[in-house]
Amino acid sequence: MEAPGRRYAAGGGPVGRAPMMRVRCASDPAPGRPENEDIVFRFGPLVGVLDGATVPAGFDTGCTHGPAWYVRHLAARIALAVADRPAATLASSLAEAIRAVRADHGGACDLDHPGTPSSTVCLLRDGGDHADYLVLCDSPLVLDTERGIEVVADDRLEATQDDLRRAAAAPAGGVPPAAGEGGRDGGGDPEGGFRCAVTAQRSRMNRAHGYWAAAADPDAAYQALTGAVPLRGPGALRRAVLLSDGASCAVEQFGLFDWAGLLDVVTEAGPAGLVDRVRAAERDHPDRLRRRKRTDDASVVLCEFSG
Repeated sequence: MEAPGRRYAAGGGPVGRAPMMRVRCASDPAPGRPENEDIVFRFGPLVGVLDGATVPAGFDTGCTHGPAWYVRHLAARIALAVADRPAATLASSLAEAIRAVRADHGGACDLDHPGTPSSTVCLLRDGGDHADYLVLCDSPLVLDTERGIEVVADDRLEATQDDLRRAAAAPAGGVPPAAGEGGRDGGGDPEGGFRCAVTAQRSRMNRAHGYWAAAADPDAAYQALTGAVPLRGPGALRRAVLLSDGASCAVEQFGLFDWAGLLDVVTEAGPAGLVDRVRAAERDHPDRLRRRKRTDDASVVLCEFSG
């Protein structure tokens, strides 16, 4: 497992049967942040990106551990679950991993607290004749097949935030605005509005009509977007890119290029090349960000398949 920290890049050899999967990856903490709350990993035929949810200053989590601890433990537990039961679905393996991390917390943490550590999950597994995938929360997967480009994106967190914004803007509102915006519940104070927004968003995690993430509830795994794509024949997968939102913002927020352009940048300049483009955009165009943080941890995994 690749450890979080300063940027790194890694290459991989063949995995499983032909077509072979070559893996390159990079992960970079936000400038000025001492700890990377993302992690990228590879365990045999399985690759993944996890993005831990940053805890805003002054907020309680009911837990003695932080997001970086959570993503490291979850990545290791996912690998063990997949190794234990290679034929199990990725959703089932993720559920088992979440259950195991509950035990890793020990008895001192309140795992029912709405701020308990959580993470997005993006997984891709080489199965020889096909690759299966899982996407949970806002770490998208970009697939380049012989039939075109497909983006697997879980937009329920964004939909929840938009719902909170609309409710706050309504004349009979009473639900606080999304993060970074003031509102009636914040008394016109941006910080007060932000605190109300975080509290409201936390109340929607792992709830119907809300959004889903890996936290303390194993059932969240079964709410993930899953599927498979062939590695041989018509529609065969050629490239795949797994991203944390600190890297996908190159398309979704900064509009530096479309998804096809992102695939080409990552292939030609490597995963670290995409991170460099994001860092430059964060410096030059902070007004385009739709998040409170001006910069974020950024992680990219590129998988290339050749027969």
